[in-house]
Amino acid sequence: MKKNLILSLLVFAALATRAQSGTPYMTKSFAGESVKEVEAKTQGGSISVAGNAGETRVEVYVSPNNGREFSVSKDEIQKRLSEDYDLSVTVSGGKISAIAKTKEKNMNWKRALSISFKIFVPQNVSTDLSTSGGSINLSNLSGTQYFRTSGGSLTVERVSGKINGGTSGGSIDVSDSKDDIDLHTSGGSIVAENCTGKIKLNTSGGSLRLRGLNGTVRATTSGGSVDGKNVMGELVAHTSGGNVDLREMSCSLDASTSGGNIAVDIKELGEYVTISNSSGHVDLELPKNKGLNLNLNANKIKTDPLNNFSGSMEENQLRGKLNGGGVPVTVDAGSGRINLTFK
Repeated sequence: MKKNLILSLLVFAALATRAQSGTPYMTKSFAGESVKEVEAKTQGGSISVAGNAGETRVEVYVSPNNGREFSVSKDEIQKRLSEDYDLSVTVSGGKISAIAKTKEKNMNWKRALSISFKIFVPQNVSTDLSTSGGSINLSNLSGTQYFRTSGGSLTVERVSGKINGGTSGGSIDVSDSKDDIDLHTSGGSIVAENCTGKIKLNTSGGSLRLRGLNGTVRATTSGGSVDGKNVMGELVAHTSGGNVDLREMSCSLDASTSGGNIAVDIKELGEYVTISNSSGHVDLELPKNKGLNLNLNANKIKTDPLNNFSGSMEENQLRGKLNGGGVPVTVDAGSGRINLTFK
């Protein structure tokens, strides 16, 4: 049942994307309006909002929900719109509202339409967006962004401010964005690149790919891998069912997995390193000649030569100070092994 639902959502999202191709069904321009907010809601299409220095306008795209654009005439589309839908694009008090909804909850879905919006506004604009069946794209905006989709992907590019977005069945791609980022998906992967600030990323069923992040980063997945490179600040990364691969880290780090292996390469130490793994291996590479407080536990521990070390070292446990002590490094590999090297 769940598999069929996800497939239906993906098909719905694909049809919604097609609805944004071609010639707009309608375009409304709002020249001279001082727009600060955008509200857009549709039940079967995609939404994109782009900040630009040109004309403020809304483009509406309409197509049959069966995906066969040429099987239904323009007159028939107009007939279905007027009989089955309420469609309005208005501006009032600096707020653009683009709303498409069905008149009847139990309408004949063979007559359903996919109605999508492309919205072009000034850069400093806040949004409130929702769709039940398509993707959401935000670009070149600054403000407070709140957006939800039940069946499509999220794309966020060059957006600053408070960013809060979610999808029940799609992937998330966020890049070149900053400040306060909170994104989650129930069924897709997340890619985050070149972002700064407070960053929270969560997926229940996909992988995490982190590149060039700087700030306080929280990244969790219940069923995928974590792949990171060049993260600065602080990173907390957890997965319940995949591998963790983190390279060129320059941050405080808390990483864990319950069902995979962990490989970590730290270029510059932060305030702490904490790594845990219930049964897999942990490969950890640290900078040379740094003061460390080591606390390692595993079925078997292997390290490079520990010069200037004071403490206890056994096959499955290592505790002590390296180079006089300093940054706490705590690693627990459970029944797995630990391989500690220095570069």
